[in-house]
Amino acid sequence: MSLSSLKGVLNIFGGADLSPEEQDQLYKEVALMTLARATSADSNINPVEVDKVISVLKERTGEDFPASEVRVVAQSAIFERAPLDRYLKSSAKKLSWQDRLSIAEALAEVIKADDKVASRELNFFDQIAEALELTPSQLIGLKPGN
Repeated sequence: MSLSSLKGVLNIFGGADLSPEEQDQLYKEVALMTLARATSADSNINPVEVDKVISVLKERTGEDFPASEVRVVAQSAIFERAPLDRYLKSSAKKLSWQDRLSIAEALAEVIKADDKVASRELNFFDQIAEALELTPSQLIGLKPGN
């Protein structure tokens, strides 16, 4: 199954319980959806950002994604049904805080890929971090025992 179908995200939006394999699939889909959407956060899909999404997803999920799949997800009709943050809020309940943090860290990498950060991208990051229910301490890497 292609991750760009976002079937796992759509299932969780409906309140489904997940097996460990489905939870892993959900992580990959949420990462793809979030990072792909970031490429258009500043109204300009930059090829450098798309390339960064592909490399970050490979590094964090082990999956290969063609640029065409990233672009399709970035412009997906799924966002006509509900905004991205609504999907993320539902998904966050099923993802570990480590997976949610991994997505936020990957997002920061993508946003910085073109060596400039627009205010729209900062707003996008803040919305994603809030939707993923990440605390400021988690975002800067503080955790008990450190």
